Amino acid sequence: MQKKTPDYDNVFKTMKSKHKRLFISVINDVFEKEYPLDTKVEILPSEGYLTESETVDGSKEIEEQISDFLIKIGSEVYVLECQSYDDGSMAIRIAEYAFIVARQFATWDIGHATIPMPRFSVIYVKRTERTPKTTKITFTFPDGQEVNYESTNVILEEFTKEYIVEKKLFPYIPFYIARYEKDMISEGSIENAVRDLEYFRNELVRLYEAEELTDHELIDLKGFINTIITHITNGNKNEERLVNIMGGTVIETESERLIRQGISQGISQGISQGISQGISQGISQGKAQLLIELGQEEGLDDAMLLKRIQERIGVSLEQAAAYLERYGKQTV
Repeated sequence: MQKKTPDYDNVFKTMKSKHKRLFISVINDVFEKEYPLDTKVEILPSEGYLTESETVDGSKEIEEQISDFLIKIGSEVYVLECQSYDDGSMAIRIAEYAFIVARQFATWDIGHATIPMPRFSVIYVKRTERTPKTTKITFTFPDGQEVNYESTNVILEEFTKEYIVEKKLFPYIPFYIARYEKDMISEGSIENAVRDLEYFRNELVRLYEAEELTDHELIDLKGFINTIITHITNGNKNEERLVNIMGGTVIETESERLIRQGISQGISQGISQGISQGISQGISQGKAQLLIELGQEEGLDDAMLLKRIQERIGVSLEQAAAYLERYGKQTV
């Protein structure tokens, strides 16, 4: 049966494009850096490159690949590749992409060029007995010199849920559930998966309340988790139970959907009020609906919801009450 939702790689790409800030902790953990979480992050253009793959009948074909994640922090450039399976071409793909990156930052003069290579790591969502602990590229030169370009791989099955939360490795959370893939597919016992999903839900809410996650980051992370769940279960009997732990789905992220919905309403109002004012109101409406959904999931009473809406959106008590009256009943 064909999978009905985007797979691991697509979730990774969507997450990095929508929430690049969350990857600062991953960079810190993988490369032993100490960037503050408010560090400026620059996403560099991802050029395509050609690589050879083997087809089902054993023949070879050339296809274009796109790097998952090319990020620049300060003067450092990093390449992160997300893999859901063992791929024999990974090392050569990293080499190809590293040279494309290096070319962008090369310096040269008459008779001399300096080519800086980016730091890289491969993130393996799942592990088999063939999954390598490192990725190594060996450059050989005519005079016999050999230079190894090597990095330790990230194997997510080796990470505990407690470590992921402690280090704030939020981009790993949606993929954590993949370690229970066999149970989820075979419709066997999923109690361990349920327990871990409940742990992540509670920790994400706790960090949100501590203002370490924004409204959009929280709701989208929960949506990314559900996207992976539905990819694995593909509609079987386990899907509904697991998805209900988090609530919502993605790839137009849930926060974007609510904001878009609000903007659409605002544009309609803008016909009579003025387009600019209407869109502004629509954005506020989308944010208010998002805050109300999150607050009700946390069990907040109306007084706490009103306070949060006023503080986060900057509206009056009367306007906050109007939003609660409008959206509170929809999300119960």
